[in-house]
Amino acid sequence: MSSELVVDGFRIEPLGPATWDAFADLAERHNGVWGGCWCVYFHVYPDPVEERRALGNREFKHQLVLAGRAHAALVMDGDEAVAWAEFGPPEELPNIHHRKEWEQGLEQRPDYRITCLFVDRRYRRKGMASVAVRGALALIAAEGGGLVESYPHDLPPGKKTSASFLYNATRSMYEQLGFTYQRPKGKGNCVMTAQVPGR
Repeated sequence: MSSELVVDGFRIEPLGPATWDAFADLAERHNGVWGGCWCVYFHVYPDPVEERRALGNREFKHQLVLAGRAHAALVMDGDEAVAWAEFGPPEELPNIHHRKEWEQGLEQRPDYRITCLFVDRRYRRKGMASVAVRGALALIAAEGGGLVESYPHDLPPGKKTSASFLYNATRSMYEQLGFTYQRPKGKGNCVMTAQVPGR
């Protein structure tokens, strides 16, 4: 993917060896993100938990990126990554919250899932999560498209919560992006899908 993909004036770059430093800089500005997770949680069910522990989250994520086994849309402001949306096929991201409940209600296995979003604290409350997801959908379209699933927070009307807790944004945001509500998942989360045509 070239650097020509632009969403709302922000360049979208795929996570890869060439963009690792930008991704790492964003994570390190926020103490490794979500308590030092480095967005590896969704990669590790049931293995390779031991490998992750031995390497540490940062290096484990780096090795996945080098091997082409970690995907994300990076939102770039100049040369700086200011947000991302992690995505990939279920085989690449097998570990999701409330996984057993998800499996019990599964009707059609998705081709891709969007598991985690993160926005630099300086850019929050400005629609950047939406930019990141639209970037991910564009990258998925470039790979041939397919059924995309995500698991946003399903907040009661009028309820506000800190952006730092919204690791996959809200149902209302995904509805605005054309996703369809499928079913609840766990307490306060849901399953939503969109069919993305290839290009």
